[in-house]
Amino acid sequence: MIAMADHFEPSIIPENGMLRAPSDEQERRLDLWCREYPRMADAWRDSDGHPFVHTYFYPAEQYDRRLIQQLAEHTRSGWGEIEIHLHHGVVEPDTAENAHRQLLEFRDALVSEHGCLSYLDGVGDPKYAFVHGNFALANSADGCFCGLDDEMQILAETGCYADFTLPTATFHPAQIAKTNSLYECTMPLNQRAPHRRGRDLVRGRSPQVFPLIVQGPLMFRVGPSRPRIASFENGAITRRNPLSLSRLRLWKQAAISVRGKPDWLFIKLHCHGMDPTQRDVVLREPMREFLRELVEGAVQRDEILHFVSAREMVNIMLAACDGREGNPGEFRDYRFKRLRATSPERALDVASAVVKR
Repeated sequence: MIAMADHFEPSIIPENGMLRAPSDEQERRLDLWCREYPRMADAWRDSDGHPFVHTYFYPAEQYDRRLIQQLAEHTRSGWGEIEIHLHHGVVEPDTAENAHRQLLEFRDALVSEHGCLSYLDGVGDPKYAFVHGNFALANSADGCFCGLDDEMQILAETGCYADFTLPTATFHPAQIAKTNSLYECTMPLNQRAPHRRGRDLVRGRSPQVFPLIVQGPLMFRVGPSRPRIASFENGAITRRNPLSLSRLRLWKQAAISVRGKPDWLFIKLHCHGMDPTQRDVVLREPMREFLRELVEGAVQRDEILHFVSAREMVNIMLAACDGREGNPGEFRDYRFKRLRATSPERALDVASAVVKR
């Protein structure tokens, strides 16, 4: 199972994280993405016939109705799903009240205005996956870029079922010791960085504590050059580190899986799809060539590929916990059901009906 967690920020200014691109530039970036990504990725399909998709973790604090609507239409055409990203506490520590409000308002806008997100077993309040801006999940970056020790509790209260933040950038202060894992937090959710300790997901036991922590690979590697240069593999797709089959071998060695079900491997990658300095590596020939090699060589490498969204990845994990067998692609909608609607008006009708039930 391969998922791409895209920290999708149309406003990004790579040279200065405090600035935002003008609205017309954001529109141009998104137009280009929605036009070019299907052309690049369409030819290469997984074993279930699905294309390689992105999960677009869109910043709640940068909500733009027009941009989200265009992106939602892109995802409804089969190119991924939208989930929630949040940068906060950058200038000064955030407050619990403000974070709670931002998350709820953005969550509800994604449902009522755009027909996005999902529901546990199709009922109740909307649920979402999450990525923390600047990697500072639950105030784990030495107090920077967050400020909320009880952030994980706030995520749980607002419907977050899984966090996809980790691993961090290399040598980031928010990186924790527990790596290459899928797990429940075992520390109280109102404590700082409760994800530092956790109970691994295991076959035969359904998890009880949400949000789950879904980590991407974090591996040590040595390059082929002389002298050999050591570095860390963290699943990030960048101009200096494009996707490759050599990286795939490391991701597989990380062996991220539900304990007791080692044949279902979960590979969570991440990128910044809207960063103009990374455009070629995520949208053009390097990505196209990787997908070609990935798909065409899968049988020879004894792999069965499943390209999944963040939500689908968690559903397959839960199926593994429940002892399900067979084709994992059949469990893409196992517990968290995607809201399917063709217009904002229909989305509001569906959301209202589900909540009433």
